[in-house]
Amino acid sequence: MDEPRLIKKAIKGNKRAFEQLLILHSDQLYRTAYLYVGNREDALDVIQETAYKALLGVVQLREERYFLTWLTRILIFCAYDVLKRKKKEMPIEKIKDVLPAKAEKRDECIDLIDAIHQLKDHYRNAVILFYYRDLPISEVAKVMEVPENTVKTYLFRGKNQLKKLLGGIGYNGEETIS
Repeated sequence: MDEPRLIKKAIKGNKRAFEQLLILHSDQLYRTAYLYVGNREDALDVIQETAYKALLGVVQLREERYFLTWLTRILIFCAYDVLKRKKKEMPIEKIKDVLPAKAEKRDECIDLIDAIHQLKDHYRNAVILFYYRDLPISEVAKVMEVPENTVKTYLFRGKNQLKKLLGGIGYNGEETIS
C-alpha cells in the first residue's frame, strides 16, 4: 500500500496503517533520535514515546503531506524530554553502532557528532534535519516553526561553527585553530 493511502487510513483511526507508517520510517526515526540522545537505549525510548504520542494525535493531523514533518517534530520534543530527564552528555564510547568500520573515518565521525552536540539547539536542529534527515529547507522551517530564511541562517552559522570546532576554515576565510 502506498504511503498517502496509509496516512489517510491512520488519520481515520486505523492502527494497522499507522503501524505500517512507523515501520516505513523506522530507520530514519532511529537515526534522528540517536543523533539527539546519543545512545541506542534512549533512542529506542524516544521512538517508543514518539509512536505513542503520534498514535494519540494522528487524528488531528490536518495535512497528510506533512505526516513525516509532524512525526519528526514529535520525535524532537520527545528527544529533548529524554535529555532533560537524563541530563547527560552524549557518551562518545557508545556510538560505535553508527560509525564506519575504518578507524580514521570513525574518528572523524566521533569528532563531528561531538561538535554537533556543542552547537546551540537551533543550529543543531537545523543541521540534523537538513543534512542527516535530508529534509528540504521548507520542511525544516515547518518542523522548527521558523521562516525559511531563518533556517538558512541557522545552517550557515551552524556549519561555520562546526568548521571552527573541527579546526577547518571559518566563515571569514581564515583557518581556525583547533
